[in-house]
Amino acid sequence: MVTMNGQQTDDATAGGLRRLLWGRGVAALGDGMWFTIWALYLTRIVGIPAGTVGVGMAVAAAFGLAAAVPLGALADRHDPRRVLVVIAVVRTGGMACYLLVDGVWSFLVVTVAFVALANGGSAVRTALVAALVSDNRARVRELARQRVAQHVGYAAGAALGAAVLAVDRPVGYTVAVAANSLTFAVFAAITATVPGRRAGGPTRLVRANVRAALGDLPYVGVTAVVALFSLCWAMLSTGLPLWIAESTRLPLVLSGIVVVISSVGIAAGQVPATRLARTPASATRTAVCSGVALAASCLLLATTAGGAGAVAVTVVVVAALAHLAGELGYVASSWALSLGLARERALGAYQGLAEAATATVQIFGPALFTVAVGRYGTVGWLLVAAIFLLAASLLPVLVRRAVHDRPASP
Repeated sequence: MVTMNGQQTDDATAGGLRRLLWGRGVAALGDGMWFTIWALYLTRIVGIPAGTVGVGMAVAAAFGLAAAVPLGALADRHDPRRVLVVIAVVRTGGMACYLLVDGVWSFLVVTVAFVALANGGSAVRTALVAALVSDNRARVRELARQRVAQHVGYAAGAALGAAVLAVDRPVGYTVAVAANSLTFAVFAAITATVPGRRAGGPTRLVRANVRAALGDLPYVGVTAVVALFSLCWAMLSTGLPLWIAESTRLPLVLSGIVVVISSVGIAAGQVPATRLARTPASATRTAVCSGVALAASCLLLATTAGGAGAVAVTVVVVAALAHLAGELGYVASSWALSLGLARERALGAYQGLAEAATATVQIFGPALFTVAVGRYGTVGWLLVAAIFLLAASLLPVLVRRAVHDRPASP
């Protein structure tokens, strides 16, 4: 027997968690490579118009939003390990089929099959961790370890993707797509070795859990507000590069340095950050502080308009550190709240709802920063800071209501 956060788990469960951790890292390796090359592969190698690619991704994302809660509910009805393996196998085939895409319709079918399962897969993976670990504090800590493995894999995959872009030959892109498909197959094989559980009830349980999650309005409110904090990701990937390129005289490489700072900080700090979000109450306090930190980051960046030199660079780095603190706190809080306020028997459906809310914000995030920061500059940063502060001010009231109205577990 081994001990995890005071909870006794057998060797099989502990080994299963370790294997799931390694599987997540391998899958993230492929993800990092794919996200580095997909735009050029689809437009230049396959020959799909850029506008069509954008529409196809949006359609796939819409399917993903619709599928997230039902897929999570399937993990409540069936063994979440088996559901996750099926999702990984389908995504393995979807990625491999990108090598066969020869037109708009085949691109759309493959993209929906591959992209639409991503959010549901995240919800099912969380449900699997919850099935293996019964204590919420230990669950949050394990999810943090998974995120560390994910970011290490992303970083390594992005480096491989950069090498593919440097060579810029069709064969390089082909090998990269095939390698990414292989990483999903490895993830599926590893996940299949994780301990499972028996099915949780009759088929109607899926529909009942979907209704339970969508009908839990206090939980929906908390989830919607927490999802606003996920704008921090679009802030780093879209807002900061646009700002540096169009509104400052700083070197463009600075945005890349900020991403490195963020990645290293997440790898080092995500697990310790979970100590600040062990209960819904502490998670709420941490989320409020995160909103303030993210707003402060926006305000600091706003002061660098037209800036150049060491002082402006220093301000951007300080803003990056504030952003890192906000992101670490937000992610830890989101896990503690999404798990701690959910009905235990419908954890998968509830996690699907949380993933769908976050994905909705992510769809509109890049457009928000493109308009706010790209068009309105300093005023745009003030607007985004206000959104973070609004979310931070609303969350305590919503969490108190959710705790008060929390449905009893059967």
